Amino acid sequence: MYRNASELLEATKNLDCNIWEVVLENEIKISDRTASAIRGQMLETFSVMQNSAAFAQESDIKSISGLIGGDAKKVNEYRKNNKTICGDSVNIAISRALSSSEVNASMGRIVAAPTAGSCGILPAAIITAGEQIAASDEQLVNALLTASGIGQIIAKNATLSGAEGGCQAECGSASAMAAAALVEMYGGSPDAAFHAAAIAISNILGLVCDPVAGLVEVPCANRNAMGVVNAMLCADMALAGVTSIIPFDEMIEAMYKVGRQMPVAFKETALGGIAATPTALRLKTEIFHK
Repeated sequence: MYRNASELLEATKNLDCNIWEVVLENEIKISDRTASAIRGQMLETFSVMQNSAAFAQESDIKSISGLIGGDAKKVNEYRKNNKTICGDSVNIAISRALSSSEVNASMGRIVAAPTAGSCGILPAAIITAGEQIAASDEQLVNALLTASGIGQIIAKNATLSGAEGGCQAECGSASAMAAAALVEMYGGSPDAAFHAAAIAISNILGLVCDPVAGLVEVPCANRNAMGVVNAMLCADMALAGVTSIIPFDEMIEAMYKVGRQMPVAFKETALGGIAATPTALRLKTEIFHK
């Protein structure tokens, strides 16, 4: 079992392989399952991701509270019918990220990747990038395996929980996982994948968790959209040769320390940030008095 990025990178160098290959071998050892069984399960997981990323793009949907719903469809229609600022691939990724978030908030089926609050980032990134290169099922599963390796390291050395580390631990981790997955999907090296993941974390470092009315809806859905764009730009930067001055392991340590130093009001309690604004407090009263 690799405990950190340094050990995982060393394994890729010793074996002359990608991150996903080390992750798969490790999973075979600890689960006592075959590679085929693991890959089959990952493909089933990806199918759930595809469904949640697509459903709200075309269907009218509302969250249980009524706070969110319909934005994925709006962005999808906007990118189909207009010349967009960010381009088609970015807007379709945003739409997919919003879709998964809206499905989650309406009690639909999603994959917590790594959490329900950040469920839209990884699917939107991998599906959109996969379409651009006509990726096979094997390549898509490889990308999920790469993302899993990044998530394992974060979970072991820091936290994936917004209640413990703020939104940086949820959307930040998901964005880092997606960035690394995209780099390897596009033929980048393990080193480049970790540079992308480190940059992704640095861009979201300190992000608080401040859900309006304590619900995983606002601003969570929009932060999923931000997270997938962050992952895509970090992957492109790393593939272009841009590196993170701070190594991934040190970036994760910094994220964990920031999370521990963060006031309780900014860690999923809905006591601070935008959750404490007058409008948010009014909405909370309206929702729970229905």
